[in-house]
Amino acid sequence: MKLALLVAICCCIAGCQTTATKPRSAQTPVMSEFTLPEATIADIHRAMMAGELSAEALTRQYLERIARLDQSTFLNAIVTVNPQALARARALDAEFARSGKLRPLHGIPVIVKDNYDTLGLQTTGGSVALEGVTPPDDAFQVARLKAAGAIVLAKSNMAEWAFSPSWTMSSVGGLTRNPYDLSRTPAGSSGGTGAAVAANFGVVGLGTDTGNSIRGPSSHNALVGIRSTMGLTSRDGIIPLYLRNDIGGPMARTVEDAVRVLDVIAGYDEADPITAKSQGQRPASYLSSLQADGLQGATIGVLRYYTDTAAIDAEVKALFEQAVSDLIAQGAQVITIAIDDYPNLIKDNWCNTFVSDVNEYLTSLEGRSLYDSLQAIYDAQLYSVPVKESLEYMLNPENQDQQCSDLYTHPRNINFREQVVKAMDDAGVDALIYPTWSFPPREIADTDGHKGDNSQHIAPNTGLPTITVPMGFTREQRLPAGISFVGRLFAEPTLIKLTYSYEQATNHRKPPPGF
Repeated sequence: MKLALLVAICCCIAGCQTTATKPRSAQTPVMSEFTLPEATIADIHRAMMAGELSAEALTRQYLERIARLDQSTFLNAIVTVNPQALARARALDAEFARSGKLRPLHGIPVIVKDNYDTLGLQTTGGSVALEGVTPPDDAFQVARLKAAGAIVLAKSNMAEWAFSPSWTMSSVGGLTRNPYDLSRTPAGSSGGTGAAVAANFGVVGLGTDTGNSIRGPSSHNALVGIRSTMGLTSRDGIIPLYLRNDIGGPMARTVEDAVRVLDVIAGYDEADPITAKSQGQRPASYLSSLQADGLQGATIGVLRYYTDTAAIDAEVKALFEQAVSDLIAQGAQVITIAIDDYPNLIKDNWCNTFVSDVNEYLTSLEGRSLYDSLQAIYDAQLYSVPVKESLEYMLNPENQDQQCSDLYTHPRNINFREQVVKAMDDAGVDALIYPTWSFPPREIADTDGHKGDNSQHIAPNTGLPTITVPMGFTREQRLPAGISFVGRLFAEPTLIKLTYSYEQATNHRKPPPGF
């Protein structure tokens, strides 16, 4: 039915345990005063420790919201709800009753993008060819979340094979809309996670980002999104787009909640050799970087390449200039920065490894899929109409890059990163900033309009970390916009300090009307 709709409309854990002063009984009544919308991890854990909330009651509330709002509004952010979510919640409640301790994400319902392997749940990458296929184990990040006490509540819709940065449509899930305006897109390809977290269908979410797909949907849905340093988090068990550029990470309503997730998922994984880069690079906990005065004395560089151009919406530019003023008001020095030869640096950095990467993933399913190659899926015509042309391009041997090393060893990527860091060092800045997206979320029917995606260049092709946070709303305070902060390799503590300080000073996040 969703395919028909799609065609008709045409993509060892860090963190401390919290100990209650007195373990509550498993029969402790749950009080009704707890407010679900916009609840943070800290809010939830305080309520649990006070005996006012159980993981089971919380999970029921989120499941009720999904059942009541996702399909009736045509938001369509959720593909699969976890039938074991309540059983998992009850087990966590029983554990807390025994121990009086909360794990770092104890009882926290999480929305997981449908390209993360999740044991017992289908993982499709948005492709109807993988509908019903369950992986042999959890992706590394999913396993880390579970070990921290999180509850995988649901899998979210995504752009099919993660192809589109602009829309979230798939042959398995149909079209996802933006909760702030249902006639508009949530961006892609993690738009399902973005829309779901923005609409308060879960506390936090996981997305993936190859060129834009955590940061774009976060910007379009008034969320915080973290694309961490390449190698800080594992890609094991994530259906790839271009593995050399892929990063999975948190999408949340607050910087603090995103950091709580990052604290859990960051670190070395022997199944992903690039994470060896993270060894010795991460602090004991990123939570210590949540400093409200973090902008005091900071120096921030404005990359005017993305603002001094006609290719930016006037209202988005006005929000960005206000953000610059807000940074200065919080004690930061803000200067303009230029990167030598930038237009040429951003060219020819992509490598098309999609076919070989996906074929390797299909092999990892150990025969659980009927299809062992992307060519077999294409031959079976198991795709939506919008991605047919992209699949044909990818499958053409002339368009495939066979020899393409990772971001740390490929000469163009090394040079790009070195030039960006040199410009930062020469100017003495702690981070670069620019609008995450130069235009508001576009209307779904606008297939030929502006692009406006500023996220495709620096982070995915240098490996440098980026955090996007809300910077306000355009179009009569209806449509979200975000600002991106870029730092040096493994400088997440600095970026967290800056973005948390900005968020606390401006408080731009607000829930979408109707959700």
